[in-house]
Amino acid sequence: MSNTKRRNIGISAHIDAGKTTLTERILYYCSKIHRVHEVHGKDGVGATMDSMELERERGITIASAATTVDWKDHSINIIDTPGHVDFTIEVERALRVLDGAILVLCAVGGVQSQTITVDRQLKRYGVPRLAFVNKCDRVGADPEKVTALLGEKLGAKAVLVQLPIGLENEFHGIVDLISMKAMYFEGEMNESIRRAEIPKNLREKAAALREKLVDAATLFSDELAEAVLEDGDLENEGIEVLLRQAIRRGTLARELTPVFVGSAYRNIGVRPLLDGVVDFLPAPEEVENRVLDLDRQEEAMLLQSKPDLPTVALAFKLEDGQYGQLTYIRIYQGTVRKGDELYNSRQQKRFRVGRLLRMDFNDAEDIPEASCGDIVDLFGIDCACGDTFTQNDPNLSMSSMYVPEPVISLAVAAKDKRTEDSLSKALNRFTKEDPTFRSHVDPESGETIISGMGELHLDVYIERVRREYRVEVQTGIPQVAYRETITRQVAFDYTHKKQTGGSGQYARVVGLIEPNAEAHYEFSNNIKRGAIPSEYIPSCEKGFESCLKKGGLIGFPITGVKVTVNDGKHHPVDSSDLAFRNASIAAFRESYSKAGPEILEPIMQVSVEGPSEYLGSIFAGINQRRGIIISSSEDGNFSRIDAEVPLTEMFGYSTVLRSTTQGKAEFSMEFCRYARVPGSIAQELIEEYQQSRKNHG
Repeated sequence: MSNTKRRNIGISAHIDAGKTTLTERILYYCSKIHRVHEVHGKDGVGATMDSMELERERGITIASAATTVDWKDHSINIIDTPGHVDFTIEVERALRVLDGAILVLCAVGGVQSQTITVDRQLKRYGVPRLAFVNKCDRVGADPEKVTALLGEKLGAKAVLVQLPIGLENEFHGIVDLISMKAMYFEGEMNESIRRAEIPKNLREKAAALREKLVDAATLFSDELAEAVLEDGDLENEGIEVLLRQAIRRGTLARELTPVFVGSAYRNIGVRPLLDGVVDFLPAPEEVENRVLDLDRQEEAMLLQSKPDLPTVALAFKLEDGQYGQLTYIRIYQGTVRKGDELYNSRQQKRFRVGRLLRMDFNDAEDIPEASCGDIVDLFGIDCACGDTFTQNDPNLSMSSMYVPEPVISLAVAAKDKRTEDSLSKALNRFTKEDPTFRSHVDPESGETIISGMGELHLDVYIERVRREYRVEVQTGIPQVAYRETITRQVAFDYTHKKQTGGSGQYARVVGLIEPNAEAHYEFSNNIKRGAIPSEYIPSCEKGFESCLKKGGLIGFPITGVKVTVNDGKHHPVDSSDLAFRNASIAAFRESYSKAGPEILEPIMQVSVEGPSEYLGSIFAGINQRRGIIISSSEDGNFSRIDAEVPLTEMFGYSTVLRSTTQGKAEFSMEFCRYARVPGSIAQELIEEYQQSRKNHG
């Protein structure tokens, strides 16, 4: 198929705006499926694109799903993405490789929290979009208000290209403002469209909205502007052709957002939306894609969507199944054929294309070749998400997708020791598939810690571990990595003497320990006249250093200490490395309790971004968590707050932040420094530690 007849689109929106329902109707009208299933279907099947059992049970999309449909001699690759903010990486990687998008909005809810996030993602990757105001049959539906909100909240130049005929339970058709015809949807599944004249009661409103649409479109077409000035008749057929061309130009330039209306559930407005995808969204060759030349200091080169040029493709998603790894790729230039040899520029090694597949929901079809503009799958190759595959030039690399940092952590453990290996396999697989899901073993507590984008995100993976790997998992809040330190200088003078018959042990060390703000641990040798022979000095240093692994207050590592040895004594027969090591350990332990030990906690640098209307709630939430506001800034209706907050107080913050800001704010955090724990909290920690030591014997 000609590249001009190809479209790569994603369907994105806030949760419950109707993305998956819309995708289901598109599949039905493109004859991909012969029966419509519902997201919360009573038939027990669930939506076609929600192939995971968990997705069908919960009625949400968790993983993006790809399929290809044919509409009016065009081939459309569609990716249905999740709406929940916890699965934002699925949206990121889909938008990274798509050429256009349908932004679905609820006719009642309008621009909601995740709509704002999706809009930011669309802008990040420069993706042109159409807007589809869904659920016009719901009580309180107001497409015109939603169109105005697109401009106010997203800064989009949004214009209605359709007008609903009736609203709420009287919604039964639409007026096409481009052709100025009414469309009525009839039949059992509203499968037939009857075109007629615009109802009398809507003609005046339709004419006013048509004028608005033409005004917006003339900015992108001098021919249209001239035709309007010369003719003056906005309903002229010649103007209709020029109007479509102008809307297309404005959409491709991302300076115009055509707004369609309908109800996917009631099968109204879906086919005109498909016409809009073909008419207004770009073909692969109309989108600028660049690759970085690593041999020329990452100079950007423009790719051309031509099948006869050297291949450049990007791996954007992995699925690690029981039979091997499935790698989703988008081909930007050239052609990939079964048996071809490609080069992975990150791994710097070649591989052969064994199987080339085209995915349809959960089914795979073997294909001999795929061309630029295609989204296909490679089976059984070893690579990572974001890898670039090339044919000739080994040092080309495409920029990968943006991966947000995880914001919530849990400690996990298998209830049964026999299933620990299965848990490990599951976590390895999920961390490979999902860049926002992390897993590591805490070296201090020995706990396995998993991190993700939210509580639902981690909940889904824990449930998948149970179902797919049959591992019962225990979860708990991970231990915070506290530290201990000292606050004052203390001198020590310790003699280690042990006589057990034959040669004994003898060593004396004299010096001082003091706080050290510059380093974790520093050892200073000030011995003069050989009071301690030089061969025993390393043993002294190791002895002191070994004491730093576990402090006496709550059993956490000690940091910020300087030890100076300035005198001592040895015995020609009884002194040894072991004797001086033991003397150093005892000297440190004896003086540590006198040096004003205190507990330190990790302080995180937290950045919160959200609408300015929630600034007060965000400030209050940070103050309640012992946080200190460092700075705040406003950019239009959006604000950013930077603060320092103890890590202990950040557990559960993502859920609280979303509930207090209606899901419109998001945050990121990273380690900043260690700081002293307040006295009352320190006392609680010491008591807990002492109690746990008693319980363990």
